[in-house]
Amino acid sequence: MLFSTNIKFLRKRRSKTQDDVATALHMKRSTLSGYENEVSEPNIEALIALSRYFNVAIDTLIKVDLTQIGEFQLSQLERGYDVHIKGSNIRVLATTVDSGNRENIELVSERAKAGYTTGYADPEYIRVLPTFQLPFLSKERKYRTFQISGDSMLPIPDKSYVTGEYVVDWHDIHDRQAYIILTMDDGIVFKIAENHIADGFLRLHSLNPFYQPFEIHLNEIKEVWKFVHYISSEMPESTNVPKEQQLIDTINDLRKQVQDIQLKLNL
Repeated sequence: MLFSTNIKFLRKRRSKTQDDVATALHMKRSTLSGYENEVSEPNIEALIALSRYFNVAIDTLIKVDLTQIGEFQLSQLERGYDVHIKGSNIRVLATTVDSGNRENIELVSERAKAGYTTGYADPEYIRVLPTFQLPFLSKERKYRTFQISGDSMLPIPDKSYVTGEYVVDWHDIHDRQAYIILTMDDGIVFKIAENHIADGFLRLHSLNPFYQPFEIHLNEIKEVWKFVHYISSEMPESTNVPKEQQLIDTINDLRKQVQDIQLKLNL
């Protein structure tokens, strides 16, 4: 029975003895022991009491094998983000774990981005994505890596792999920080955010000043991932060149292009 396994697992996870839990719930230790060892079944009052104590919904306690889910999902449950408690307020994330029950980092390549737009919530789709681990990232958080395209976030180069940390509560989005955002119409976008959650939208900015900021309504957003780092095979361009020299070089390039055009017209 999953219930007995789950309450024993949650108790040990909190480093509590049977006496500790039984005392907190005003029940006999032998009663709790009977539940954990499947000798007896709890009545509805006991189910409610254990659900409140562990902050996990009754449906989760009896239907989900908590020993088989990753640290990220467990930590979310313990923080109160249980879909059966929160209902539609919680965004349920499809995810994968490795053989040691550690959260994988799934890789969404350029080729996989189109499929991710519709398959992001499908466990079967997420399960076939390539996965890897990065030892310097927290085991208690969920990460995913996306390959970006275009030059709107230069100096981060085109085709870079950008890793993000899953954002459960969008009120935690901070101004002037970068996020990977899955949208309904534009797919995956990588931008600097300006939080206007109270007004129902985010204003998104590019690092490249040639791109204008734009607004996106919260109803158009499916997922948000906070930027952690990026990986690229390209060396970033040097920033040691003075701005004045950059302007001169740009003007000289334009002059050469005009001269080349004039030469072609005179032929």
